[in-house]
Amino acid sequence: MRKTEVIYLVGPMGAGKSTIGKLLADSLNMEFYDVDREIEERAGVDIPWIFDMEGEEGFREREAQMLSDLSDSPGAVVSTGGGAVLRDDNRALMMTRGTVVYLRTSVDEQIRRTAKDRKRPLLQQGNPEETLRRLMAEREPLYLQLADYSITTDQRSPRTVVQELVEKIRSGDLSSRAACKCDRSTARYRNARENRVGRFDAYIISRLPLSTNNIGQFHEAASGVAG
Repeated sequence: MRKTEVIYLVGPMGAGKSTIGKLLADSLNMEFYDVDREIEERAGVDIPWIFDMEGEEGFREREAQMLSDLSDSPGAVVSTGGGAVLRDDNRALMMTRGTVVYLRTSVDEQIRRTAKDRKRPLLQQGNPEETLRRLMAEREPLYLQLADYSITTDQRSPRTVVQELVEKIRSGDLSSRAACKCDRSTARYRNARENRVGRFDAYIISRLPLSTNNIGQFHEAASGVAG
């Protein structure tokens, strides 16, 4: 399988992965894919139906396959589902095939953003707040372990988040403080990270305008898209 360069967005539901992903992809002249939406298009049914008929495990199988397929897309921004990090294979894939950005948000903000959303199966049973807090406790260590860079989206517009990401990409600073503090559990992960960071930085910077005028136009375009 040919190695490609992909930006993966990870984080909990309500973090803004889809909205920010579209803006980031447009700004970088890259393709955008939302794993959940791609699953629905391929299956011809929505995510709640898949959960009802196949259970969460059936959905996770579809998710893993779609993530693998989308990782063959050169120059793509891929928005993942909140639980995509649960599988070892998914984490290894993202770590070795591209750069991972963790979009952080508080549980309180998740509650606010998902209050009227009826398309999230995990929030349709029991107490949504308790569910969100449990999922955050289970998954955040995995987000932090995986991330090259993490950025908080609370009380920020999508375009300001994108501008910060673009500046980090432009400067070549894609090393997350969280990732630097993480203890990688295997030498395979560490070696994969070291071998690909330089390639990705060179690849993505080559897609950005380098002149002062073009940089200004680029930031203006990124900030002009509504959240």
